[in-house]
Amino acid sequence: MGRYVVRRLLQMIPVFVGATLLIFLMVNVMGDPIAGLCGERACDPATAAQLKREFGLDKPVWQQYLTYMGNVFTGDFGTAFNGQPVTELMSTAFPVTIRLTIVAIVLEVVVGITLGVLTGLRRGRPVDTGVLLATLVVISVPTFVTGLLLQLLLGVEWRWIKPSVSPEASFGELIVPGLVLASVSLAYVTRLTRTSIAENKRSDYVRTAIAKGLPWHRVITRHLLRNSLIPVVTFIGTDIGALMGGAIVTERIFNIHGVGYQLYQGILRQNTQTVVGFVTVLVLVFLVANLLVDLLYAVLDPRIRYA
Repeated sequence: MGRYVVRRLLQMIPVFVGATLLIFLMVNVMGDPIAGLCGERACDPATAAQLKREFGLDKPVWQQYLTYMGNVFTGDFGTAFNGQPVTELMSTAFPVTIRLTIVAIVLEVVVGITLGVLTGLRRGRPVDTGVLLATLVVISVPTFVTGLLLQLLLGVEWRWIKPSVSPEASFGELIVPGLVLASVSLAYVTRLTRTSIAENKRSDYVRTAIAKGLPWHRVITRHLLRNSLIPVVTFIGTDIGALMGGAIVTERIFNIHGVGYQLYQGILRQNTQTVVGFVTVLVLVFLVANLLVDLLYAVLDPRIRYA
């Protein structure tokens, strides 16, 4: 197991370099960031040249990337165009988005897997049909429609929640935004779990466990569910990074100043340092999450061993 982890960590290095290089190149072709600094009126040549020298934009792109990567390994993600270090923006944005992602993942796991098990064990019955129709509706409706609808009903009409989240963004305030963020993923988890449970229910090891006289709840938890969760865990592991990076719509609707909000502001203002810095951290989140998912396979299925 140790050798496998070391090998995977080494494999992450070229993936990380390639992903950050691609992001850096894509962000640098979005437009001229100096033009955004000067507002509607164009910068005079002297001011533009000075700003380019200050932010290192007068150098070739490959040299800018090497300088950026060298600074990243020292914990320096650059400075935003407003003079604020990107690490300061991260220190305020990432804790909020991490709390939002935790709420979304908990709802996704608890509600999605529970509904998936119930429908998988009762395949073809009314409860199965009803849940399938409900998940299809959730998948079909865009997230911004779901968010605005819940904000209108729960926050404005019924006043059960605050329409916008406070700057503290406590876990209680993030339940509804977390539900909105996790809604589509929750539907996919439900359908994945249902399909996996229904297929494995007919397996030989389940029939053997029942023939041995094991209680039904033990057959489900120790045998059926454990083997059925591998595709679900794969989806949830890759979804962690997607939830953190894809929270732009949810955070805009509920006025949450997290990663999505900072990315939106960075793209809007063509602030390349902010966008590249935040996406670099999200790449690391994706890589670590995938590693943890691979290691969790061996826990769920004892037949899987890593040399």
